[in-house]
Amino acid sequence: MKPVLNSRALGTRIRAERKARGRSQSWVAGRVGCRRQTIADLEAGKNVELGILFGAVSALGKALAIVDAHVELERLDEIFRDQD
Repeated sequence: MKPVLNSRALGTRIRAERKARGRSQSWVAGRVGCRRQTIADLEAGKNVELGILFGAVSALGKALAIVDAHVELERLDEIFRDQD
């Protein structure tokens, strides 16, 4: 599995994990203590509080890790462009 290098890819991964567990955005929001729209924003790659991110990941039985990710120079522009 490739490392996640931008917020959109992280949101996509969180959505896939949620769906794989048969959970709704409302269910995750209830566990985190936020609105369903906030989880939708997270899954869309929008900027949300770190506490929401960690809560959602934890609610899905997952954790985040920092790993080495050697990025090809050609991909740097694409990665940063995705952040805009």
